[in-house]
Parts: sequence; C-alpha cells; structure tokens
Amino acid sequence: MKENKIWLSPPHMGGNELKYIQNAFDTNWVSQYGSNIDEFEKILGNSLGDNSFVTALSSGTAAIHLALRLLGVGEDDFVICQSFTFVASANPILYQKAIPVFVDSETSTWNLCPNAVEDAIKYCLKQGKKPKAIITVSLYGMPFMVDEILELSRRYDIPVIEDSAEALGSKYKNKPCGTFGDLSVISFNGNKIITTSGGGILISRNQESKDKALYFATQAKENKDYYSHSEVGYNYRMSNISAGIGRGQLEVLENRILKRRENHVFYKEIFKNIDEINLFEEPGKDFFSNFWLNTITIEGNNAEITRENLKRKFSKNNIETRYLWKPMHLQPLYKQYKFFGSNVCGILFENGLCLPSGTNLTGNDKDRIMNILMNFRS
Repeated sequence: MKENKIWLSPPHMGGNELKYIQNAFDTNWVSQYGSNIDEFEKILGNSLGDNSFVTALSSGTAAIHLALRLLGVGEDDFVICQSFTFVASANPILYQKAIPVFVDSETSTWNLCPNAVEDAIKYCLKQGKKPKAIITVSLYGMPFMVDEILELSRRYDIPVIEDSAEALGSKYKNKPCGTFGDLSVISFNGNKIITTSGGGILISRNQESKDKALYFATQAKENKDYYSHSEVGYNYRMSNISAGIGRGQLEVLENRILKRRENHVFYKEIFKNIDEINLFEEPGKDFFSNFWLNTITIEGNNAEITRENLKRKFSKNNIETRYLWKPMHLQPLYKQYKFFGSNVCGILFENGLCLPSGTNLTGNDKDRIMNILMNFRS
C-alpha cells in the first residue's frame, strides 16, 4: 500500500481557527470589515513593534503592489529587485509599467548582494533616473544583509520595500523581519509558516501611510456619502473570515517557529557526514531564521548524487520536494531586463533543492525522509 504523501510545507491548523470564523458568521461580518480584521492587524502590529502599522490584504503580491503605489512608482521608473525569488516579488513592477533591474545574490544569505545593488544603482543614475525603490527578499526565511542594504538605501536616498513573505518570525540582530523596510510585506499563503488561507499584510511606518494603503486597497473610494473615485484602486482587502483563520494561527506561531527550527536540526544531523550535500544555514549570530523551508545544494562530481536523482527518489516514495526558485533574469518573462552580478543565484538554482519542512511532520515522516537520504548517500 502506498504511504501517505509528505508535502513540502502544508497548512497546519492550530485548533481555534473555527472559533473566530464562527464569530464572523454569528455577527454576519463575513466580508471586508469586522473584528477579526481589526484584531489581526492589532496583534501583528504590536508583535512587530517599531512603528508597525499593519494593513491586512488579500495576498502578499497585493501588498508589494500597494507599496509601489505608495512610493509613486510609475511608467518607466526603475525598481531594483532581487532576482532569486518567487515571481510575485517582481510582477507588481510590471503592473505599474515600471522597469525591473535585477540583482544577484551573495552566498551567505542567498539574498541581495550589496555590491551588485550598488552597481545597479550607478547604472540607473547613468541613465538619468534614480531607482524609485529597492525590493529585497528574506529568502526561505533567511534575513537579508540588512545593515549593508539599508546603508545603500540611506546613502542614495532610495526607499526599501522589504519582501519578508517567507520570513515571519525571523530576526536580524534580534529585530523582527518586517520592520526594516520603508514598507514591508509578509505573506499568509497556504504554504507559509502560518496561513489565512490566502492573504498578506503591508506594514507601514506611520498611520498616514497605512490610511493611504487602505484607501487603495478598497477601490480608492473617497470619504463621501456616495461613491466617488479620483484614482485607480483595487479590491485587495482581506476578508473577516480569512482574518479569523489568521487569529487562530497567531496563537500557535511561536510553536510553529520552534517546529521549523527543529526540522532544521533534524536535517543538520543527517547531512553532517554527507560531504556532497550542503544545508543552507544561518551565516552568523546576528541572523535568526524561521527556516520556513530547509534547502540544500548538491556539489561535487559524483554522477549519482545530483538534485535530479534525489528529487526522483523522493517522488518515487510519495514525498514532495521542489527546486529552488528559478531567478527572474532567467525567466522568459524577464529575460530582456538588466541583471547585475555574477550569477550566484543561477548556480544555486542549478544545484539546489527544497526539502519537506512542514510543522506537522511526524516521527514516521522523518524516518522515511532519513532513510531516503541515508540510502541516497550509499
């Protein structure tokens, strides 16, 4: 009999979500208003601290789009963007008819390379236009090189959009991801460390910016007794039902972070004696990752030990794995845009694999994973 599927990062309910969903039904607030939304935003804002004004939205992609709108990004503006990321980091640039300028990763965090960022800035300046924003990502839960990127932001006076879609609970120098950008984004998609079924938040640094984000997210309706619209808006607000799921999930967030980090220790023990496989780890004590996904790179000249062979073996045993993100500058959609760097991210893509990292992995699941990895080595 075929064993149950082990998924890469499935949703994991905490048990109290239905209580908050039921409240939405009982009060008949099932759409884009209600106490679940208010409390979800309040709890997140308080936990993030540091002037974090939270707007609950339908997705992390919507949050990035609104961040670009709030920064005034428009047609033919340059926006610097990490290449090694999910496409949702970059697509909103095209929504605004702006021009993405892609930047390579560095090897310690797999995120924006500061030297390549500065090269990209200088290129844009030579074209006669300063970039309107820098989109930096904390990939797989690993914080980016915060000090170096923020120093460039200050020196060249370019705002940062912090895409922490995968990094809720991660920290840099004990400060939470989601608090470093002029505007920051966190995702609650079904595969994230906690979920609202689908959804995200935009984190602003002041109330005025939050109010403007909410205005755009609700079709840019003006405060009048009738429907009046002077600007293009969007239907981006999170529903009260989704926020109810989020409230229940927030109750187990600390446990979910602990479980993800325990998964990392599990993999670390397996890989310590396998020379060909390198587990992606925190580069130093300043970095605290939620290890949303545990990822590896496979190196060396052993023709049997390749990412394709390992992925095939997992699949044969009904276990999901995934290749690392294919960099944006290698995607057909974005191949015509400038890229700065030495293709570190392209090499990572060619050699890397994401491993099952869900917080509901059982002891039996881990035994199945371990057996495959140990037999793969031999």
